Amino acid sequence: MSEPQVRLPSSRSPSPPPKVNPFKENSERRRQFEDRSASPPSTRVAAAPLPAKPTSVAPADSARHNGAPLNIRDNYRDRYRERQRQARERELEEQDKAPKKPVDPAEEYMRLKELRSGGRYIPRAKLRALEAQLNIVKDPKEQQRAHWDTLRKSINRLINQVNNDNIKVIVQDIFAHNLIRGRGVFCRYIMKAQAQAQPFTPVYAALAAIINSKLPQVGELLVTRLIIQFRRAFKSNNKAQCLSSAIFLAHLCNQQVAHEIIALEILFLLLGQPTDDSVEIAVAFMKEVGAFLAETSKAGSNGVFERFRAILHEGNLEKRTQYMIEVLFQVRKDNFKNNEIIPVDLDLVEEEDQVTHMIGLDDQLKGEELLNVFKFDPDYEANEEKYNEMKREILGDDEEESGSDNDSVDSVSEDEEEPAPTSLTQTSGAEPVVIKDMTNVELVTLRKTIYLTIMSSMSVDEAAHKLFKVVVPEGKEIEIVNMIVECCSQEKIYNKLYGGVAVRFCLKAKFWRDLFAQSFQHYYSVIHRYETNPIRNIATLFGYLLASDGLGWEVFENVHINEEETTTSSRIFIDMLFKEMIQEMGIKEMQVRFKEEYLQPFLVNMFPKDNPANTRFSVNLFTAIGLGVLTEDMREYLNNLPPPSSLKIVWSERKFSRSPPVKKQSNRASGSTSSAAASSSRDVNRASRWDEKEQSITAAPDVETEKKEEKKETEAGEKPASSRGDRRAKASDYL
Repeated sequence: MSEPQVRLPSSRSPSPPPKVNPFKENSERRRQFEDRSASPPSTRVAAAPLPAKPTSVAPADSARHNGAPLNIRDNYRDRYRERQRQARERELEEQDKAPKKPVDPAEEYMRLKELRSGGRYIPRAKLRALEAQLNIVKDPKEQQRAHWDTLRKSINRLINQVNNDNIKVIVQDIFAHNLIRGRGVFCRYIMKAQAQAQPFTPVYAALAAIINSKLPQVGELLVTRLIIQFRRAFKSNNKAQCLSSAIFLAHLCNQQVAHEIIALEILFLLLGQPTDDSVEIAVAFMKEVGAFLAETSKAGSNGVFERFRAILHEGNLEKRTQYMIEVLFQVRKDNFKNNEIIPVDLDLVEEEDQVTHMIGLDDQLKGEELLNVFKFDPDYEANEEKYNEMKREILGDDEEESGSDNDSVDSVSEDEEEPAPTSLTQTSGAEPVVIKDMTNVELVTLRKTIYLTIMSSMSVDEAAHKLFKVVVPEGKEIEIVNMIVECCSQEKIYNKLYGGVAVRFCLKAKFWRDLFAQSFQHYYSVIHRYETNPIRNIATLFGYLLASDGLGWEVFENVHINEEETTTSSRIFIDMLFKEMIQEMGIKEMQVRFKEEYLQPFLVNMFPKDNPANTRFSVNLFTAIGLGVLTEDMREYLNNLPPPSSLKIVWSERKFSRSPPVKKQSNRASGSTSSAAASSSRDVNRASRWDEKEQSITAAPDVETEKKEEKKETEAGEKPASSRGDRRAKASDYL
């Protein structure tokens, strides 16, 4: 039976026939044929054709419904779903209106425990609330297990959160947990985090170094486990794990948690029988630890690079591995500028607080794996109290201070009507009070910066350039000068680097020259506090400065050479100072310089001419150190001293002012004449003896000569002088 055709209005053009899928059309016809064949013959009655009704169906709709029945069943499905939704809403409303049955906490707790034992997740907060409601006292073992789970998760969370910016805060949070109990968990999670994020290895190494400075057992366990992991990975050819362990150990060596001997042992193990993988690991390891080895173990570093060079010349490796070795040599040539020992923002441990663990690669080690799991502690409370005391020592009283601050804030908020107390930096009607830091933290930091700058320099120009760029607070420039002198004094032998740097500073500006002159005066006044080797280094440094005209010779004004104002240390200093000057400029040039007119006012204390005793002391000192040519003027001064003639006149007048008694005229005139002549000759002999004695006193003989004279005077029956000072006093009185 043919279907009725729909005629389109004449005003519209017929639409093109729709695209019919032949496969769909065939399947539809087959389904209709099966339906007809399945129906009984009695029902197969031809229906009368319906009259055709013209419809105004759109071309698209007519094409869509042409030859395909409408899906009327979708409307029934939507209505069914709507009825289900309405029924569900009515049930919920009835449940809300119905009176709720009270929940028994005990039954609910047991139900949740059963669900949890079956593997279903139950929030801990809900269980704790029910336990508090039921006043359930847990078993001590269960309580410790709960604390252990909290400790383990907290340490894992903090390690995953650490980075360069928040490492100081994370360290305090980690110390708040019991690391003695959880050291195994800490080592496990930090090794796991480092293996998964190797670019953060310096951060993890810095974290381990900080904890090792306070709890060395944690750092020792970490180094031990890393060595064990490296050995296992090396034996099982696990390249990834071997590389991560080696890099972590390299950064621990940089932080001086592990000794450099472990780094050398790893390198010689990897390069003993070189393969492509072992050499690749050795190259990566050397890039990280090479700068540290070059500083601490120069011979070992050179031996490793010689081994790399030999492997490269053998040519048994792949081209890729050979290129890696060449890149390593280029990195060494650039002084590991992109692989510094410790980044500046991660240098958080002071040198005196560092604890280095000497663990060998071949030692018998135990990883203490039982520390990773829970273990019941019968003395749990006592151990926790001990760690709390350690925590207070490590972290200080920050928590107490913060608590007191919070209390003060609360009290102020409650009593808003009361006037706020004045702070330390704000006073009523007065200028703000300046708080000064008397701990000299800034000064210590500045000295540390200067010291590290000098130690990290390879040449004079580099050191001077870096020191000129150091930011120094105003008025603290003298610290650079003092640190140069102090660093020089601590060397075993004199290093010319310090002299070159000092000359660069003196030639830079007159300001620095004045500071070095001030430093010379200071160190000469306190030179007795130093030992012989530092005295030698300091004297050599200033001698080089004077010989190179970096320091003005006016500083000799502070050098007083006499017996009262010199010590053994100062005489050693002068000896070393002039020997360095002679070595640099020669004795003849030095003699000429010392005779210049403008220097004479500044040399009166070093070459004294005010007192013959001081002059002779200076002459003897310079003659003893081989500089007798500088004492010619003082010798001439001693030779030209005026003779003590007035002394003789006074003495003779005092002794012989009375005329001899007038005797009566006698016939023996000749006898009286001869006696007068004899008395006059005795007077002359006595005066000559006094002259010789006075010259011996003026000559200031040495100790042996004085002892001999005292012995002679004692034998002759004369009273000897009490001391050398008495002789000098008598001579000065007579002169």
